[in-house]
Amino acid sequence: MFNQIIAALTIIIAVLVGLFMYVYYSIEEGAESTWEYHDSVEEAGFSREALDQARIYYDSINSTSLMVISEGKVLLSWGDVTKNTNAHSVRKSFLSALFGIEIDRGNAALTDTLEQLEIDDQPPLTTIERQAQLSHLMSSSSGVYLPAGEESWGMRFARPSRGSHLPGEFYYYNNWDFNVLGTIYNAIPERDVFADFNDRIAEPLGMEDFDLANTNYKYENRRSRHPSYLFQLSARDMARFGQLYLQKGEWNGEQIVPQWWIEESTSVQKEVPSNTVFDYGYLWWTASVPPYSDYNMYSAVGRYGQSIDIIPELDLVFVHRVDSNRLAFQLTRSTVNDLQRLQLLQLVLDARRS
Repeated sequence: MFNQIIAALTIIIAVLVGLFMYVYYSIEEGAESTWEYHDSVEEAGFSREALDQARIYYDSINSTSLMVISEGKVLLSWGDVTKNTNAHSVRKSFLSALFGIEIDRGNAALTDTLEQLEIDDQPPLTTIERQAQLSHLMSSSSGVYLPAGEESWGMRFARPSRGSHLPGEFYYYNNWDFNVLGTIYNAIPERDVFADFNDRIAEPLGMEDFDLANTNYKYENRRSRHPSYLFQLSARDMARFGQLYLQKGEWNGEQIVPQWWIEESTSVQKEVPSNTVFDYGYLWWTASVPPYSDYNMYSAVGRYGQSIDIIPELDLVFVHRVDSNRLAFQLTRSTVNDLQRLQLLQLVLDARRS
């Protein structure tokens, strides 16, 4: 009788462990998805033991969700990958994609100046500032140093003195540039950042959680007349955006974003001396040091630990999220910094079998 009880308990434990591992290495229990999944991490060419170590590290920092797509299929899905949360500055790479479509159609040009586009602010722009081009704004080097919405204290503290640099001369991570780009995009006839993201990207890609109700323009008129364009997006929908770029802008036989624009916008446009890993493209971060530069990695990065890291040489997309909407976050500001995120990414990459 005792042996029968032990045998039954052994079977029960084995079933429970199997269920745990299924949930552990796949999407959150109870959530449906149209993503395809690898049958196992081993079948995908990864070591389960090594990924266990990555999971331990993930649990030790303040990550709230992670998704890894390898060869077009889900390899890892940890945390709630279905929840729409603040994408923060990842939004800028979404806008880059939309601009690429419009530039390719001839409705905008990288050489367009603020003067030609009739852009101004309060206080008014100077004659020199009005010569900043669209390419300068997209590479965060306009030379316009005015207050802007959604600026952090660090950005305000680091802002150069007005008139200290000519347009295109100096890189400074500048929300004025980024927010004005939204104004410029919306000035193109019949264009709107959010509606176009929905119609041109979210719907063709089959994003499962995106909703226009989770977008908004944030006006901070005491700082600038140009609003921020804010997105709430889930990890699994961000992964689709990353996969689109990994596929050079093509999805189900349709060229969504021009391939030439993806190549140009994710190439280095400005060196960033203050960053030891990345330089800057057109609203994308481009890895400039090994091992990430060896993989041709480029990234959409947002405050507090948001990222879409695209690694063409390994056919892999890595999405990392920190839910800054949570009450616990509001109380503790428990972030994941770039070094922690890259360490987690490296642990996943190290799990690849030769």
